[in-house]
Amino acid sequence: MRGISLVVSQGTVAFFAVIDCHIVIEVGIRENKTFIYLFQFIVAVHSLDDHLAALHCRWEDYRGSGGFDQFIEFTLALNSLAERLACLRLPGLVRQCEALESTALGLFGDADTHPIVEKSMLAMGRQIDGLLGAIACARRPNIKAHVEAPHARDIEWIKSRSVWMIAPANSRWAKGVAEQLSFYGFRVHQSRWGARLPDVEDPVAVLFLPATDSDGSESIGRVALKQVARVRARCPASQLFYIGVPRTLDTMVTLMRAGIDITVQRDDRMAALLSRILDLVQTQEQERYRVLIVEDSRVAVTKIQRALSQHDIDSLAVADPIQLFEKLDKYRPDLILMDMYMPGCNGVEATRALRQMPAYQATPIVYLSSETDVGLQVEALRLGGDQFLTKPFNPVLLAATVKTTVERHREMLRGSHHDGLTGLLNHTAVKSALDGRVSALPPDGRISVAMIDIDHFKSVNDTYGHPVGDQVIRSLAWLLKGRLRATDVIGRYGGEEFLVVTPDTSLTETHTVLDWIRGSFGNLPHAHLGGLFRTTFSAGVATYPAYRSGTELIQAADDALLQAKRLGRNRVVLA
Repeated sequence: MRGISLVVSQGTVAFFAVIDCHIVIEVGIRENKTFIYLFQFIVAVHSLDDHLAALHCRWEDYRGSGGFDQFIEFTLALNSLAERLACLRLPGLVRQCEALESTALGLFGDADTHPIVEKSMLAMGRQIDGLLGAIACARRPNIKAHVEAPHARDIEWIKSRSVWMIAPANSRWAKGVAEQLSFYGFRVHQSRWGARLPDVEDPVAVLFLPATDSDGSESIGRVALKQVARVRARCPASQLFYIGVPRTLDTMVTLMRAGIDITVQRDDRMAALLSRILDLVQTQEQERYRVLIVEDSRVAVTKIQRALSQHDIDSLAVADPIQLFEKLDKYRPDLILMDMYMPGCNGVEATRALRQMPAYQATPIVYLSSETDVGLQVEALRLGGDQFLTKPFNPVLLAATVKTTVERHREMLRGSHHDGLTGLLNHTAVKSALDGRVSALPPDGRISVAMIDIDHFKSVNDTYGHPVGDQVIRSLAWLLKGRLRATDVIGRYGGEEFLVVTPDTSLTETHTVLDWIRGSFGNLPHAHLGGLFRTTFSAGVATYPAYRSGTELIQAADDALLQAKRLGRNRVVLA
């Protein structure tokens, strides 16, 4: 049984959610945002439950019929579950799911090889039970902690902010890492190598800081690998980091085989570590992938769209390539699946024409064809295609090819819109995002804009050097990302200046949040060769509808920022 009940009385919402006959939430709340967070948690749980239910249903269908089509549906459901777990950044569970997926693909074959033999059927059933058991053990959301953090990002899998650190006793570097992480809202539990693991909630990440040998190198021996394996077994959903790894392939591979997810090299420890851990508890809103299918066969289109829909990939079919340009301009696809042979115009000709249009010179094009002549395939790729899949295609391979190709294409596009130092939107992109938000506002809408500038930043560079100055900029960027909402827009406006856009907020609300962040940043220690130092920032805030355009909002916020500087810095001033 599943259900959600709401009871509203005198401004208080009593919220009850029932999942699998267990009441998991019963809480009285008065804040609408808190309710939304709770509701999103239930939606997220149901979303994962849908994938698990689909996997179980497809497996039972196959066990009952033994048909090849049912096995295809099962592998698609398994691949979709692996993708969901990857989106939730649960590497241990992803690894387990992918192992099961590899087993399934090894048994894929064709219609003549199904049903699989009883021994393989039983072995796969045990793997499925093991995976479902691991997922059930890992699902321990800390609802109370999430409710108490109204400014945290909306996270689909509501994760712990706990981090375990396994380090030598009296490690100064470990102490510094723990202090920095605490400023970003993490609870750090430290233990020594070989000691008993903490008897607390499973962490979002485990950090391994090895002992340092007399020659300055870090020790990675049998004891360390055994400890990694022990933690991996205990925390299947956590991300495991090994810090201070030499830049050698054999060492990195050995650690990954033991269960490490991320190795961090000696020369980039703090910057790389903080960035990756913050990414674990943040999600980026992402549009659905859009695929344009240029194919004249209705049967082929049906099979393709079914395979893509299993992975929540949107698609549009074009039977006549003559209509291609018209559909492209309206649909704006991330990728084109192009049939090689169609009446009136073949796929290679259509691709050559597309590559002459600036808007589609870089759009990925994947050919679909029964053509097996390697020479013709190479020629087709030379004339504008990116990949080649032969018919009949494996639906799992098709979906994987589409996803990875689109992801790489979007990542390439992302690089042109984001700042290389901080990963935030760059100057042009953040101004464009603000203009888009303002133009989409309803008549009674609200939006606030803040200009932030690090105080006395030139003296930081002059005193400690530009690498330390860069680290200060990164630290503020990470603090903003960690404390603001997923719906907020954050950009590096230039140098040590940042632009923040907060929809659906008043001047007072934005001031409260930014002043909270300002206080945290002022207490954040920045490391340099001689020790630690601290710095501050000033900010100015303007709001719509007092200022009606993106340009007016930025100018008003900048004027307020200058006023904050004149008043002595380290403060937030309202326009």
